[in-house]
Amino acid sequence: MPTVFITGANRGLGLEFARQFAVDGWRVLATCRAPERAADLARLAARQSEITVHGLDVADHRAIDALAHRLSDVSVDLLLSNAGISGDSGDSGDRGLGHLDYGEWTRTFQINTMAAARLAESFGDHLARSERRLMVALTSLMGSMGDNSSGGSYLYRSSKAALNAVMKSLSIDLRPRGIGVLILHPGWVRTDMGGPDGLITPQQSVAGMRAIIDRYTPADSGRFLNYDGSALPW
Repeated sequence: MPTVFITGANRGLGLEFARQFAVDGWRVLATCRAPERAADLARLAARQSEITVHGLDVADHRAIDALAHRLSDVSVDLLLSNAGISGDSGDSGDRGLGHLDYGEWTRTFQINTMAAARLAESFGDHLARSERRLMVALTSLMGSMGDNSSGGSYLYRSSKAALNAVMKSLSIDLRPRGIGVLILHPGWVRTDMGGPDGLITPQQSVAGMRAIIDRYTPADSGRFLNYDGSALPW
């Protein structure tokens, strides 16, 4: 039975990934910051015995290390770095140019960018001893320099552009260990983050990304792809 490790599995795409993988017979290690408040994930785990829920704040590197230690005997076929925040809006209103919140910018980088690097460091051995050996990060087209024609969203854009760079480097540095890397844009999805005007459902997005994962070969490592499999501009 292959094993997938998912961050941010309490809602949206992370929850849908957990559901689809469990239905298909994967062992699912579903993590989120506050399991006691993750009612949807708890209900899913109650229905699907393949799912175990683990508390994890990806901004806390010591917590990542501690969970990796607790799971030291587990081989992880697929590590899915999904947890993320928008950063550019909040209770205080707009955080655009002239109102940039630099503390929140740091937090956005911790969650959207640095966490992926730390996961790779902490779970590298778990991946290396598995059969599939694949790490996937959910990024955004908003992290693309070539696609940016509207400006704004400084916190989110920069964190995702940096994530793309991190994952590209990981695809090179993890290659000697046989670990592959994919950088996936889920599309504009109708989730809490994407909003109600999104063009596709979580089910459609996750199904598309899973198709990419299923047909992955080492030649794909380091690619920046849309959920439909098309290549995206850096």
